[in-house]
Amino acid sequence: MNRNDAKQIAQTITNEQIQDMFNRAKENIKDWKKVSSVNKGLTKGSAWNILAKDFDILVNHHILAKTNYVREFGEFLPDELKPKKKSKIIAQTPIHQEPVFPESQWISEIQNLLPPQIELSENIKDVFDECIQEILLSRSKKK
Repeated sequence: MNRNDAKQIAQTITNEQIQDMFNRAKENIKDWKKVSSVNKGLTKGSAWNILAKDFDILVNHHILAKTNYVREFGEFLPDELKPKKKSKIIAQTPIHQEPVFPESQWISEIQNLLPPQIELSENIKDVFDECIQEILLSRSKKK
């Protein structure tokens, strides 16, 4: 758990909740030789001996001590005490444009050049499309 989240939790957590966290950690940690998250020079076992071995519910612990308790063993807190994960991806509405294909652009340009009373018939459009395809194929073969 990161330092800021641990500090926020430490400001509101009770000693009973800390004791429950320690009890769950004692039951669930299988590898006590794993490196401590508070001090990289220590193992989880060493951190346990320093932080949790003599924990007293009746003593008012300093906020820094509580922060270190939560940083080291915070994964064993109940889910309602853990901070909610923030989404790093901000969803934006994608920008969309209709795709412009060269052959359809040429057809519309030719249609614009013709007088308004003349429209391309479907047969002429098909022939025109075939011609364009042949031109595009011949250009791609030259490259």
